[in-house]
Amino acid sequence: MALGRDGYLVQPHTSAGRIPTDKGYRFFVDHLAEPGVLGPTQHEQVSHFFDQVHGEMEEMLERTSGLLSQLTSYAAVVVGPSHETATIRSVQVVGLAPLLALLVVVFSDGAVEKRTIDLDAEASDETMAQVGALMSTHMVGKTSAATWSVPPTGIADIDRLVSSAGTVFELMGDAMESDQVFVGGPARLAESFDAVETVRSVLGILEQQLVVVTLLRDVLNRGLSVAIGTEHGYEPLASCAVVVAPVMSEGHELGAVGLLGPTRMDYPRALAAAHVVGERLGQRLGGHDGRR
Repeated sequence: MALGRDGYLVQPHTSAGRIPTDKGYRFFVDHLAEPGVLGPTQHEQVSHFFDQVHGEMEEMLERTSGLLSQLTSYAAVVVGPSHETATIRSVQVVGLAPLLALLVVVFSDGAVEKRTIDLDAEASDETMAQVGALMSTHMVGKTSAATWSVPPTGIADIDRLVSSAGTVFELMGDAMESDQVFVGGPARLAESFDAVETVRSVLGILEQQLVVVTLLRDVLNRGLSVAIGTEHGYEPLASCAVVVAPVMSEGHELGAVGLLGPTRMDYPRALAAAHVVGERLGQRLGGHDGRR
């Protein structure tokens, strides 16, 4: 048979039918007239989700990964923007216990970062409010990478708390330079793959955030929206396909959405879901409603 001879189909064993090879799936994907179209019910599901989702950005990104997995029945990955370019919108210090406070920093991209502060001595609500106002005066408009520059007031209680908050803030800035990665539907992997070892390998990859970010970006940087089998260069994922779509806002790439499944995945549906969800997420992160 010509397709088998040319490497597009393979017969695993004599009693089995022929199935597409990675080359066969690549031929199919490259010759798709369009990425596929979501059905009316799925479109409504996406619209309803982004019309209703609220809360902190991290929560929205996590829920978006769940939405994408629900639409496709594959494991989904959402890579959100790092906060290193976002500016501080407000700073507050809130008391949690006699010797414990909470630093709350709100950023221009909608992210809310919280860190606990261990106190050497009790601080009143009034002192905490004064500290929050003082820090806002000197830090609003700066990024998380900015140098902590809140001058002393000469009031011991306030300066002591400002110093503690500054230490926590600097640690916060270090953590915020990395991308945010959220995985939705990892349990669906067991339904997608027959081999237990494959499921374990894929789950292991998904637990490594840096690897996941690098994988998605490598695919996009090569001008691809789909990487099949060994095309993505990760041996543990040799029996997988990765579908990726960028998350854009006003020409700027803010992140990416991806789907991970078997090479026999429904490519038109996966491409359509990634494209639509990535587009709506970009509109939301860019501050646009995106309704149509």
